[in-house]
Amino acid sequence: MSTIKIDDINLSIIKELREGRKSFKRIADQLQITENTVRSRVNKMMHTGLLDINGQVDIEQIPHHQLVIIGVKLKTTDMFKKGKEFSQVKGVVSVSVVTGRYDLMLLVIFNEEYGLQEFYAQEVSRIEDVQSLETFVVYKGYNLKVPYIL
Repeated sequence: MSTIKIDDINLSIIKELREGRKSFKRIADQLQITENTVRSRVNKMMHTGLLDINGQVDIEQIPHHQLVIIGVKLKTTDMFKKGKEFSQVKGVVSVSVVTGRYDLMLLVIFNEEYGLQEFYAQEVSRIEDVQSLETFVVYKGYNLKVPYIL
């Protein structure tokens, strides 16, 4: 993927897209640019991987679903490889390589058929060099919406 210059117009378009169903015409009118400029810039940002437009949900509103944050401490310093490996695991919404007490922070969705026990026993147990895990159940999230992946 190629890189793209992030200027004030691109940032303004991204901000306008927080309301995901807003038309390119409305964004263009708001920013006083042409609709073709908006469309072209959005397509370029999506092509380079900077921007992704998708539906996101508030897991708290879906019955029998739970959002969990998991801190992962590794036995290896190859955090990026392990982060990529964890990103492919069922239920994982996102993985961040972080500083501090943990090496990785996972955001994971569970439901009645696939819970924390299945995640640890069936998925995490197959990943080498995991030293320890700490689970943080999200009881209430603010401004926290995620793509539905289960």
